[in-house]
Amino acid sequence: MRVHIRPPAPGDAAVYADAVTRSAGHIGPWNPVEPHGLPDLLRRQGSALRTFLIWNDEDGGLVGKVNVANIVRARFRNAALGYDSYLPYAGTGRMTEGLRLVVDRCFADLPGGLGLHRLEINVQPDNVRSVAMARRLGFRHEGFSPRMLYINDAWRDHERFALTAEEWPGA
Repeated sequence: MRVHIRPPAPGDAAVYADAVTRSAGHIGPWNPVEPHGLPDLLRRQGSALRTFLIWNDEDGGLVGKVNVANIVRARFRNAALGYDSYLPYAGTGRMTEGLRLVVDRCFADLPGGLGLHRLEINVQPDNVRSVAMARRLGFRHEGFSPRMLYINDAWRDHERFALTAEEWPGA
């Protein structure tokens, strides 16, 4: 592994803003570009949302962000992964490595992990890089959701991918 993950902290705000600004053209077609959104993201952390930042070990740069959102416990133990990769690391395999670490953490038992059983990734069909990421991680295609999320001033269709703990190679 060339990366490590950790939850965001207030001291990450400047590095986060720089990474998002630098990557606006890369992430903008698929997700909102909010360079100064880290303080709000930190306020929203809790039982239904956990965020992890992926850091490059060699130079300490911010590779990407992964939100583990809509966390549901009890008999469902499910969450949805959403992610952004930042330049100059996009396309280097580091985001894949970081997502593997996040999935490991999601499926690991409490208290060190999140104790989840199932994860989803929902991707806009034209976002071929994110579709490839879901498949590379072993997520299976489950279907199509028309007008699923309101992103960039429009309701966007999404392809649904999912994976259970039993299917994860690290299980």
